[in-house]
Amino acid sequence: MDNTQAPSYLASLEKIAMDVIRPGAAEIDQSGAFPRAAMNALSNVGLLGLISAQEVGGQGQGLRAAALVIERVAQECASTAMVLCMHYAGSAVIEAHGPLSVRKALAQGKHLTTLAFSEKGSRSHFWAPTSTAEAHNGSVHLDAAKSWVTSAGEADSYVWSSRPMAAEGVSTIWLVPASTTGLSVAGAFNGLGLRGNASSPINAKEVALERSAMLGQDGGGFDIMMSIVLPHFQIMNAAFSVGTMEAATRKAAEHVAGTKLEHMGSGLSDLPTVRAYIARMRIKTDMVRALLLDTLDAIEQGRADAMLRVLEVKAAAGEASTEVTDLAMRVCGGAAFRKDVGVERHFRDARAATVMAPTTDVLYDFIGKAVCGMPLFG
Repeated sequence: MDNTQAPSYLASLEKIAMDVIRPGAAEIDQSGAFPRAAMNALSNVGLLGLISAQEVGGQGQGLRAAALVIERVAQECASTAMVLCMHYAGSAVIEAHGPLSVRKALAQGKHLTTLAFSEKGSRSHFWAPTSTAEAHNGSVHLDAAKSWVTSAGEADSYVWSSRPMAAEGVSTIWLVPASTTGLSVAGAFNGLGLRGNASSPINAKEVALERSAMLGQDGGGFDIMMSIVLPHFQIMNAAFSVGTMEAATRKAAEHVAGTKLEHMGSGLSDLPTVRAYIARMRIKTDMVRALLLDTLDAIEQGRADAMLRVLEVKAAAGEASTEVTDLAMRVCGGAAFRKDVGVERHFRDARAATVMAPTTDVLYDFIGKAVCGMPLFG
């Protein structure tokens, strides 16, 4: 990357990526530790407030900037990228509907937030919570069993979904401080990939909030999810996949270029089949990046196909990232199973995108409905 040509936020990010995120990535993957040092470094240069409005002290950037940042971070550490992705997704909701004090804290990098949508009762159908919000002596009581919450126990707040209190509609959104009595994190995350993203279940038992903690209108959660959360999450998740593919492609190419068959006086890169695999990785990565950039163009230009692109981009990126990291494992051979080569971490991390709600299979159904002129829901 030529930092003389890069936007200022990417120039600031580059030093953190090289000096903080890259050196810590292997240990985060090994131990499952939350990437606190990376988040602190991002906070110190204003990148936690990247999409916060300038009027509250943020950088005032949009979704394109967020996607570029997530892609670059994902090249070094997928766990850090996913924590940041969820922070930006939650920040977008708070920026649109949240209290001024929290907006300012986000802009100053003093507040880490995340989404708390997925539930045991509705699983990958994140838009249809089964948890409840009930009026109680002038306040509101939340009860829920959230199944996957990134930064669980690490974030300062959760952008939380429930059934409406009284209004018609599918859901209502709340801003829940992480310190609220009645919240409990159900164990540390110990998974295949994204090992440092602290993605754990959170249970809520009679969690008391003021009604003012509601983000938007009672019953208006679905509209917030579709208009704000879905495009932010889909695009940033796709950027996460592009970053993972870029890193896997680079490391695989470096490995084959530097590995020699001494008894033959040649290298792995002299084998046409190996070069063909590297070419496929490069093409897949570039194709998905092109779709990601076109999706951003579609949103910014208000094109008629913008929502279709939003649905397509995560599905395409998630599937391609599993293919590219499969190829990375193949071309690196037995060496790929060693952690020092680095591609096996990307292989594991890439799998998350296909199963994070909305899953690839759910997106295929939505895309098929859209192409056939059918309503997406109902």
